Amino acid sequence: MSEVKECVSGVKIYLDDVRTPSPGSVDFTICRTAEEAIKFIDSLNVVLISFDHDLGTELTGYSVACHIEERVYLGKMKCPRWIIHSANPVGRKQIQSAMESAMKYQKYREDLKI
Repeated sequence: MSEVKECVSGVKIYLDDVRTPSPGSVDFTICRTAEEAIKFIDSLNVVLISFDHDLGTELTGYSVACHIEERVYLGKMKCPRWIIHSANPVGRKQIQSAMESAMKYQKYREDLKI
């Protein structure tokens, strides 16, 4: 598991099995697998996630986005800010759809003050 870089506002995850964030970008915690990212999401305050889709295993960036969507729906977390850096166009659309759904759930919960 990567070293966790948590600041006052929360953890920023860069999910990619190969690439690393560009130098000088946000101070990300790099997660190489979906399972690793999900562990952080379940236990820490994740405020930003940058997604790759293809992670070289059965679970993908879309799997992580669906996990976030479910947790937001259940009120177990707030929807983090997100970026998609994947070159896979189909995977990109899937991640975007799940994260937009999570944002709608977040807004709905905020509007109802749940």
